[in-house]
Parts: sequence; C-alpha cells; structure tokens
Amino acid sequence: MSRTDTVPARRTKERGARVRRAAGVLACVLVAGCGPLSQTHHRPGNGHEVATAAPAAGEARAEITVAAGRVSPPSGWLEIDRGQSVSITVTSDVADELHVHGYDRRAELRPGEPVTVRFVADLSGVFEVETHESGLVLTQLAVR
Repeated sequence: MSRTDTVPARRTKERGARVRRAAGVLACVLVAGCGPLSQTHHRPGNGHEVATAAPAAGEARAEITVAAGRVSPPSGWLEIDRGQSVSITVTSDVADELHVHGYDRRAELRPGEPVTVRFVADLSGVFEVETHESGLVLTQLAVR
C-alpha cells in the first residue's frame, strides 16, 4: 500500500467518527428537548391522557378528584393567560395537602370535602399542582 492510499482511508474514517459524534449529540439534544415537563406518566394512578382547557376570558377552572390513588381527569395541562384568575377545586378520598408550585398556594385536603384554591396567574411558566403526601401530580399550569 502506498502513502496516498492510506490518506483518503484515514480521512473517511475520521469523517465517519465526526458524523457519529454529531449524530449522538443531536440525538441527545432531541431527546432532552422533547422530554416531558413532569414525571406525570411515572406516577401511579395517572394515565397518558391529557385533560386540557383553553384559556377563557374569565376565570380558568379545574375540578379534580383523587380517589384510590387515581387522578380524574388524568393529569394534564391547564393553559392560562398571564393575569387571568385561576380556580382549582380538588376533592380527595384521603387527607393530604394540595400545593400549587411557583405560586406557593397550599390547602389542606380532608376526605370527601372539596377544597378550592383561587389566585391570579401573574407568573409566566409551567407550574405543577400536586398532593404532597401521596405525591400525585394533579395538573400542570401553563401560564403564558
């Protein structure tokens, strides 16, 4: 083999390694960028279905029930316009604590008694609404 035969082979090998590295980096970026905003689908009692409500001119509302460790409707999104009033009513079959992350709203959940949390969505972003004791994600607020 002459020296001129090995140079193109080496360049092809190096180019192939660069392409594989670039493909690996691209795959990682795509997987990270397309990942879920929460671990909702890993929580027991939550399905992959999405319960959504479009922003309304008035108050954005969610009515959620927790029974036997299951969230109904299944955990999803509540899309809210910044500055809009929000009302979240939760009825649980067990004692727990309701927490709206980012807005630091909390309420004690008593078995069978509906609890309503109201506030103005004045922060933009995505915020989980969850139960603290059972660790269930009830919904996510997407405030824009």
